[in-house]
Amino acid sequence: MSKCRRNLLLATLLAAPLVATPALAEKYGLGREALPEEINAWTVEVFPDGKNLPEGSGSVADGEKIFGDNCAACHGDFAEGVDNWPKLAGGDGTLADKDPVKTVGSYWPYLSTVWDYAHRSMPFGNAQTLTVDETYAIVAYILYSNYLVDDDFVLTKDNFLDVEMPNADGFIVDNRDEVEVPKFSEAACMSDCKTDVQITKKATILDVTPDEGNGEDTAAADTSAETDTAQSDTAQTDTAEAPAQDAPAAAEEAKAEAAPAESLSADPELVAAGEKVFKKCKACHQVGDGAKNRVGPVLNGLIGRQAGTVDGFKYSSAMTQHGEDGLVWTEQTVEEYLADPKGYIPKNRMSFAGLKDPEDVKAVLAYIESQGG
Repeated sequence: MSKCRRNLLLATLLAAPLVATPALAEKYGLGREALPEEINAWTVEVFPDGKNLPEGSGSVADGEKIFGDNCAACHGDFAEGVDNWPKLAGGDGTLADKDPVKTVGSYWPYLSTVWDYAHRSMPFGNAQTLTVDETYAIVAYILYSNYLVDDDFVLTKDNFLDVEMPNADGFIVDNRDEVEVPKFSEAACMSDCKTDVQITKKATILDVTPDEGNGEDTAAADTSAETDTAQSDTAQTDTAEAPAQDAPAAAEEAKAEAAPAESLSADPELVAAGEKVFKKCKACHQVGDGAKNRVGPVLNGLIGRQAGTVDGFKYSSAMTQHGEDGLVWTEQTVEEYLADPKGYIPKNRMSFAGLKDPEDVKAVLAYIESQGG
């Protein structure tokens, strides 16, 4: 440090009132004990029980606009993530996968972390510019994007703890002080500590684990377990694609008439055009082998399916009601829906602006059908 900078720092410290914790003030005679209001000014973190949450409120509707202006450039319009920027929505049911999608809805155990991080560290490059109400609104919109609240939800200090985070019970208590510290505090074994050494697991990169001893048996067992898991996943997918059995009679009749007379997927050029259009949909929807519900439901078996009936997906009450009233997805109803999603089914959760060109709708349906949809 240069002499000039050192003198400047010393002058600043001498000019500022010197405060200290009670222990240091008494032990070293430094400064004075910090006042309660001074301590409170530095204690700004929000705790899981809602402690330190400020007064304020924010609605999903306001949050959608604020999120679009401040967060969407990195996190996407629907909190689905852009490029390598983090996804904030989706990932439900993926935590046991080889490559889990960790989002606010699938992984974060405490809503307080979302509020505190957004308020103190976001937006990127312009941190601490959000007001309290704007932060409440952004958090409300993130919750809505994860289907945890309805579109008319307003987040406040009073209902903050009413929001149930799906992975709240997915963590274990850190008990290392009681379990590990006593064990590691014992006298260390220096000889003949373990007589039977076995390989019990295989590394992901298989060429780094010796293929000797019980390692091969374990690898075979692991492979068997993976096969069983894959079969289980296939069974779940088949179940998810099964149409509802209790649909109204009107819906059943509509299903029979839903499929076009000639398969759209028979036209390879139309399928190729639809694959390009589907890029607008894939941030939220999957289709084909192994497709899973994400931000939006899988699109397998779309044509002829009663609206709001994909197994395991949490629909808006508006979409569910339309399905119960007999809405079945046909080429015509899909075209009408995508032309104006919010107008066709008010208060549904899909924020996508829609496909205005009927040819785009026909093309994307051809692609979905070609993928087994």
